[in-house]
Amino acid sequence: MSAGRHPAGAHEARSARVAPAARIAPVARVAPGAQERGDRLEAAASVLALLADRTRLALMERLGRGEADVTTLTEACGAARPSVSQHLAKLRLAGLVSTRKDGRRVVYALGHGHVRRLVDEALNAADHQLGSLPPHD
Repeated sequence: MSAGRHPAGAHEARSARVAPAARIAPVARVAPGAQERGDRLEAAASVLALLADRTRLALMERLGRGEADVTTLTEACGAARPSVSQHLAKLRLAGLVSTRKDGRRVVYALGHGHVRRLVDEALNAADHQLGSLPPHD
């Protein structure tokens, strides 16, 4: 039956038969602070996901030692320049690195020390795993 052939009021009658509560999705009750905690966990997971790439991790490790331009970063991580530029763009958009102009060059730096320490700790954990070193605090 086409839309033009419905009996007058057919849609209204069908809607009236459905209980109002069935048409409205229930609102989930969230404990106070749970949304902020969820947002915090989501933000942390995003940072870790960005760092889970070998090239980006190498870039962040090099930037942990000081500012560098794309040429220096390309040499440090051993990836192709276009790839390095794309990874740097992702890190910059996420706020993990900052940029400044130095003449025609763009110089990159870590956005803040928390990320440097996070990268350092990840690399220290890798050293322990690869070197069969005992765990410690």
